[in-house]
Amino acid sequence: MVRWIIIASSTLAMRLTLFPLHVLQMHKIKKISQSFSKLPPLFPPPLSGRSYIEQISLFRKERRAIGCPSYLWFLAFLSVQIPCFLLWMTSIRRMCLDNHPGFDCGGTLWFQNLTELPHGVLGPIFPFLIAGLHGVNVHFSFDRSSVRNTSGLLGLLSEYYKKYLNFMMLPLFFIGYCIPQGSLVYWVTNSSLTAIQQVSLKLPVVRAKLGLLDKDFPKAPALSAEMVTHEPRNVSPENLSPHELLVLSVKLLSSGHRARAIPLLQMALEKDPGHIKALIVMGQARLQEGLLAEATDHLERAISNLILTGHPTAEDVDHLILASQWAGVACIRQGKNAEGILHLERIASLEEPEDPKSKAHYFDGLLLLASALSKEDRNAEAVKYLRLVVAYDPSRKEFLDQCL
Repeated sequence: MVRWIIIASSTLAMRLTLFPLHVLQMHKIKKISQSFSKLPPLFPPPLSGRSYIEQISLFRKERRAIGCPSYLWFLAFLSVQIPCFLLWMTSIRRMCLDNHPGFDCGGTLWFQNLTELPHGVLGPIFPFLIAGLHGVNVHFSFDRSSVRNTSGLLGLLSEYYKKYLNFMMLPLFFIGYCIPQGSLVYWVTNSSLTAIQQVSLKLPVVRAKLGLLDKDFPKAPALSAEMVTHEPRNVSPENLSPHELLVLSVKLLSSGHRARAIPLLQMALEKDPGHIKALIVMGQARLQEGLLAEATDHLERAISNLILTGHPTAEDVDHLILASQWAGVACIRQGKNAEGILHLERIASLEEPEDPKSKAHYFDGLLLLASALSKEDRNAEAVKYLRLVVAYDPSRKEFLDQCL
């Protein structure tokens, strides 16, 4: 058998051997993506009262509790694929340079001698294929909704990394002229199989057989505009602004359709990760579902954004009170009383609002703070806040009597 077929077939055998590991990694990443929203942030949110070590310990504890795989699974396939690629590449190159028996006449067509470098009119074929297949694989790697819709710092880094990989097409073209044709046969075969694998893993039939996620995240069903305008036409959620998505989700939540409201809130936060109202509503919804860690994460993100506001409006203050209330409740329900009290004490540090609705929320927060302090046997502090609550609403005097 001619040597170039042996090189190509051995490359195919290697890729088939590594394919189960790739599928296993994708299953692990699928589970991580499903668990990610339930995990607390890796770094402590501002004013959370937790150190980096405590936050990382909390993250690891929550990750184990819900059965989320290690994030090292993101590197599993590459940690095996890259050494195999380098081993195959250097081994074949060494055989070419050492004039291994049969390599001088083991090619075909324009690459008869596998020990020679590309030359002649047809010499650019292999370098062109290497650069072109590299570009194709980069395109397929980044042509996923999860990558395209990534925002913030991670999205910026992904964009610059993609530009760097695309820039490497030109250097790879010239590198192809410096490598023996035997090594180029392996490189082109490996890149071709990578492209075929990426294309096949995008097919719904293949992904269904392997039990993987769909190519894109499931889209929320189209909602009737009658919910807002009572018109008979349909509106696709993808075409709505974050504010419009929030309005629809609130209507769905108020009518008890939480399962339909959550995807709309997620879509609003994908479009605007810093949307304070959406973060608060999502935190409240997750709190009602009992997903306490996720609720805390959304509410603390809203609090962080509100604290960073240079000149908070009356509405911002009201949002800060509400977010602090629910964050405190979520922490206390997780048994993190100290962290919950820190959130509730934030409300007490604010000036009493003048807006009637905000004032009601403010004293609700003081009542929650007094209750939390009482459970910690800090009755003197609890009484101080309860007196303020009773002065605002005498009907709550019974809480003060119980604490005295």
